[in-house]
Amino acid sequence: MNRNSISQIRKELESCVGKRIRLKANKSRKKTYEKEGIIENAYPSIFTVYFENEFNSARVASYSYTDILTHTVEVKVLSEDFNNVAL
Repeated sequence: MNRNSISQIRKELESCVGKRIRLKANKSRKKTYEKEGIIENAYPSIFTVYFENEFNSARVASYSYTDILTHTVEVKVLSEDFNNVAL
C-alpha cells in the first residue's frame, strides 16, 4: 500500500469538507448502494459523511481512505454548476 496515495486522497477529501458528494459503495459481492451526502469531517484515518433520507432522519457514516484506494468506495464531488469531479 502506497502511503503517498493515501495522504493524497486525504488531502483531496480535506479540501472537499462541507461539499455535497455522491458516494457509491460495495456492500457485498453483487450489491452496491449509491447515496448523496455531505462530507462532514476528515480525520487522520477516516472521513465522515452526513446522509439524509426521504424521512428526514440523519445518519453519519465513516469510511477509510483505503476504501477509496481499493475502489470499495467511489466518491464524486457535486459542484454548484453540476460538473462532477471524481475521486
